[in-house]
Amino acid sequence: MATDRYQSPLAERYASREMQYIFSPDKKFRTWRRLWIALAETEQELGLPITDEQIEEMKAHQDDINYEVAQAREREVRHDVMSHVYAYGVQCPKAKGIIHLGATSCYVGDNTDLILMREALQLVRRKLVNVMNELAKFAEQYKGQPTLGFTHFQPAQPTTVGKRATLWLMDLKSDYDDLTYVIDSLCMLGSKGTTGTQASFLELFDGDHAKCREADRRIAGKMGFDKCYPVSGQTYSRKVDSRVLNVLAGIAQSAHKFSNDIRLLQHLKEIEEPFEKSQIGSSAMAYKRNPMRSERIASLANYVMADAMNPMMTASTQWFERTLDDSANKRISVPEAFLAVDGILDLYLNVVDGIVVYPKVIEKRLMSELPFMATENIMMDAVKAGGDRQELHEKIRTLSMEAGYQVKHEGKENNLLELIAADPAFNLTLEELQAAMDPAKYTGRAEQQTEEFLDEVIHPILEEHAEDLGMTAEIHV
Repeated sequence: MATDRYQSPLAERYASREMQYIFSPDKKFRTWRRLWIALAETEQELGLPITDEQIEEMKAHQDDINYEVAQAREREVRHDVMSHVYAYGVQCPKAKGIIHLGATSCYVGDNTDLILMREALQLVRRKLVNVMNELAKFAEQYKGQPTLGFTHFQPAQPTTVGKRATLWLMDLKSDYDDLTYVIDSLCMLGSKGTTGTQASFLELFDGDHAKCREADRRIAGKMGFDKCYPVSGQTYSRKVDSRVLNVLAGIAQSAHKFSNDIRLLQHLKEIEEPFEKSQIGSSAMAYKRNPMRSERIASLANYVMADAMNPMMTASTQWFERTLDDSANKRISVPEAFLAVDGILDLYLNVVDGIVVYPKVIEKRLMSELPFMATENIMMDAVKAGGDRQELHEKIRTLSMEAGYQVKHEGKENNLLELIAADPAFNLTLEELQAAMDPAKYTGRAEQQTEEFLDEVIHPILEEHAEDLGMTAEIHV
């Protein structure tokens, strides 16, 4: 590791090697050469005088890129694409004259960006469905575990641990839908030329418009795409980058929400993220178990959500058929959004895979609040036993205030049941009241909703991606 210059933490600490390679120079320049081969093959197939020998020579040097030649040439001409055209020509003297024939720089630059973004989105989707799979297992395991529900982070009606997990899953399912839509709608730029008119290709094909259209179709097919964008300037619309980063920002939002909930639950000592035997939570307080993974998710998520503004501004300020003020921003904002989301999903998977639940703590907190929540049921039972509903309502209100005072001001246990049992107007014994304190009676359809959601919504997605499941996440720090 170089210690005398800045290194991106996204590469050093967070993103996987797989995602880093997708946006590496080697991957980019190999893709450029694949595109030049696809262009030459297409032009040959459509009647241009390009020989099999020239194409075979290009294929022979597809991956052994002479970087030192390209770098030296770029220092002279200040143009990255033409430097690599030159370097490829040095290795392929027979094909030198037809490499990049009719194309502009964006033929390799923009088509490569689209290819790499689609590949990166597919990796994001694989990781996303693995997180969904682990969350589904968690939701299934704890679908019937009653827990105190919160609104405004104030005690509310009970839910179940598994049902709460379905809320996290539902967010990811929305992200999955958006992700799949964007992956399926990505197209190639194709061979559109300097201002998107295909004028150079129309000249090459002697005015044959059909061949210009067919060239786009064939290049797309050779690179694994169904089609090209029907119209463009020199570049594909930078709204594409914005759409892609909006999807990544959506995943960041979902992960951030999950990480917030885990951090709050860890404060309550109900649920904790994994904590390794030798892990240090605090440099000063040795007893602490800080939710460092969840905090890191939140931190990276903030970055991705902010980064989504970059392609928005770029897309909105492009001039006519193209300007180059997108280049430096695009080189940073798009890859780094992917690297950050990659790190987020690895952390998310790691947390869910090793999450720790403390049912006794969950039960204790729920039972301390349940008497307040059960008052309506208690009142109905008392009315059935002959009581007056209006009178009982006022009595329960008064007794609830008294029990609340005991808890908040005197630090004592909730004694609402004892207060109700002592009031003859209710005609209920303490034993009868305690028998009504079964938490499962107050969770509504939480367990059934969890089962239905998993069976009808999540499991079909997981079955569709069964071959992608089983990933594990390596956390570097």
